[in-house]
Amino acid sequence: MTARPQNVHQARLLRLLRDEGPRSRAELGDVVRLSRSKLAVELDRLVELGLVETAGLAASRGGRRSGIVRLSPRLRFVAFDIGATSIDVAVTNGELEVLGHVSEPCAVREGATVVLDRALDLLGKLRDQGLIPQVHGTGIGVPGPVSFRDGMPVAPPIMPGWDRFPVREAIGQELGCPVLVDNDVNIMALGELHAGLARSVDDFMLVKIGTGVGCGIVVGGAIYRGVSGSAGDIGHIRVDDDGPLCACGNTGCLEAYFSGAALARDATAEARAGRSPRLAALLESAGEITARDVAEAAAAGDPAAVALIRAGGRHVGQVLAGLVSFFNPGLVIIAGGVAGLGHTLLAEIRSVVYRRSLPLATGNLPIVLSELAGTAGVIGGARLISDHVFATA
Repeated sequence: MTARPQNVHQARLLRLLRDEGPRSRAELGDVVRLSRSKLAVELDRLVELGLVETAGLAASRGGRRSGIVRLSPRLRFVAFDIGATSIDVAVTNGELEVLGHVSEPCAVREGATVVLDRALDLLGKLRDQGLIPQVHGTGIGVPGPVSFRDGMPVAPPIMPGWDRFPVREAIGQELGCPVLVDNDVNIMALGELHAGLARSVDDFMLVKIGTGVGCGIVVGGAIYRGVSGSAGDIGHIRVDDDGPLCACGNTGCLEAYFSGAALARDATAEARAGRSPRLAALLESAGEITARDVAEAAAAGDPAAVALIRAGGRHVGQVLAGLVSFFNPGLVIIAGGVAGLGHTLLAEIRSVVYRRSLPLATGNLPIVLSELAGTAGVIGGARLISDHVFATA
């Protein structure tokens, strides 16, 4: 059974050491505002629980030198970032530094049992490297709506066979540790909050554009999930009543206009219509066109590919402009596989949002591409479960 802090003071100390790294007892006392004797009692108890340890002496601030305290180097958190077409598995230490990270292609449509078994196999590779003396908690992200309270997906459009599958219970039994399950975009937002561009921002949105489109909403430094856990499902905001059919069964959703699948569909149509010799050549040689192919064609100056990216950016910007006026975030981060289309996409999104949203909302609003290079999800998964473990039981 994973040890947990026994009161709010211990929980705050653990989160402080996670986020700020090793600190002297004097520095910790300054932040948590406990007397020296009370701080000593709480830290000694955390040492007994195996959650922290002493690590030498700090430089003198005048008088006797204060002891340095750090999280136990044996603490380990595991993160599973399950996407529509891939699985990423990582193990971190208590400070959420990634110690090992493995990934492989895997279609979420293969079903919960197959995909989770693959994830556990990948974790086994990290265990074989000696990185995991003990798992203290596991955070899991999946690409669909999640009942956070129940730890399971609920009617996820692109995840056949996953509806109400007890993911938290199944992995908890397998690994013998606390487990939390959330939407993949929410854990990416937590990754940005902990280690990315949002470290100093309390209110922001992370928009993931990949196989689907979703939005992680952070309010006051915490994920906002809504009443049932479906907040941020912006891919199914309707752009046009007469638009293309979406995977959710409705027509004209943002996701039906611009996502990995939509971009591949439209690029294939451009190739077959003869409007892009470059895309036509890719289609003939590979038999299909991917979003990555469109990005490469656009980078080479292909007009049709550039036009597709700009059209997609306009649709994303149209939805985002309304959200920005409504939420008034301090930052918008664009992430996900399709975000790899880069600055052509970003420029179009910025143009629409800055033009259509109120000046008061956009006057100091950065809209940026994620810089975490695919690790936002696993860092966020570790952050999710560490928040739980580093809270009072």
